[in-house]
Amino acid sequence: MLMMGFAGFLGLLKILLMGLAAFGLFDAAFRREDAFRAADKQNKVFWLIVLALALAVSFFFSIFSFLPVIGVIASIVYIVDVRPALRQVSGGSGWGRRGSSSDGPYGPWNGGR
Repeated sequence: MLMMGFAGFLGLLKILLMGLAAFGLFDAAFRREDAFRAADKQNKVFWLIVLALALAVSFFFSIFSFLPVIGVIASIVYIVDVRPALRQVSGGSGWGRRGSSSDGPYGPWNGGR
């Protein structure tokens, strides 16, 4: 019975790690490419590949392997470091942000006024 509880805990942990990587992947997919350059982070394609690999590794490999640990570290780096920098540069969440067509990455364009 104890082993079933431990297996259930590992299953929940695996789902949590996959959710972390999936959240980072979907968040990076909805961010603008120029925000990555403006925040002086790696480009969008790099983060999409890294986070997609993290999601795939956490799905296919056991938690006791070192590959899911690398994927978790990559996901945490994106969520803790890259995502706040992107939010600061783009000025919003990036998930359906509403604004004027004249809004740039640093705010509205006022026409030199």
